[in-house]
Amino acid sequence: MDTKAIGGYFELELPNNKTCYFGEDAIELNSARNCLEYILRVKAYTKIYIPYYTCDVLLQPIKKLNISYEFYDIDFNLEPLFDYSSIKDSEAFLYTNYFGIKEKFIEKLAEKITKNLILDNAQAFFSPVIQGIDTFYSPRKFFGVADGGYLYTDKQLDLVLEKDVSYDRMSHLLKRIDLSAEEGYNDFTENDNSIENQSIKAISTLTKKILSGIDFEYIRKKRKENFLFLHEILKEKNLLPIDLDEKCVPMVYPFRTLDTKLRQKLISNRIYCATYWPNVLEWSREEHNSYALTKEIIAIPVDQRYSVNDMKKILEYV
Repeated sequence: MDTKAIGGYFELELPNNKTCYFGEDAIELNSARNCLEYILRVKAYTKIYIPYYTCDVLLQPIKKLNISYEFYDIDFNLEPLFDYSSIKDSEAFLYTNYFGIKEKFIEKLAEKITKNLILDNAQAFFSPVIQGIDTFYSPRKFFGVADGGYLYTDKQLDLVLEKDVSYDRMSHLLKRIDLSAEEGYNDFTENDNSIENQSIKAISTLTKKILSGIDFEYIRKKRKENFLFLHEILKEKNLLPIDLDEKCVPMVYPFRTLDTKLRQKLISNRIYCATYWPNVLEWSREEHNSYALTKEIIAIPVDQRYSVNDMKKILEYV
């Protein structure tokens, strides 16, 4: 029997399209890091190789499950420096689709590592799934939601998932609209921290409803348009080689520069560029490429909130 309330006050008006962007085969969870935990549990891996150049939250599920891990470095094309033949049957190799621009390399990597490969597409929401490759996505890196994760894997845990609840993680999204980015930042930090060490749950109804109303094709178009506009002007100055596949929909424009003052200059003009990732400076040493990339790559926003005119404003400072 349906016991939902009828009448009374209204809820936030949201779309009611129940179709998932990734289709029925996706497992909809409460975070990308829990997608990784799901993979590690269902595949019973005993060890995982992860890049120095990645977010520290990936260690949460690895440590939680007490799985052995080993770091590897990458080159200045954002590609692993690693002997893939050393991966054992009980071990996994995780590769990050950096900034959503490594599609061509991933297709080659999937041919070299035919099993035990895990693709971290947290920075590549629009990257297509490769059949047989465990892959996870993070919608909050691309859209105005507080949590959520999408997983593709060929095995399922024998687990009844409790549904997550997201309303109490939404304040930063609302404050940015009603107040400002600066006044919502503390809430963003607190809400981000609240996702730490959460158990695996199903995606919340609120997050799912917000995502159901998004115009994904518009976002795909705007991100590529902004990225390509910046790249046309900055490619000769950018120390990071970029070979963009047609399928790539970037998260940001990664501008590698030796100008140590540029990041602060942008911040001073209210152009906020996230650092990917501060923890790498603790994990790695100065001789590692990952260390240099963390210091030198500036992640310039190119998302759907902005136009080519906004890109021109950014270029005034770059």
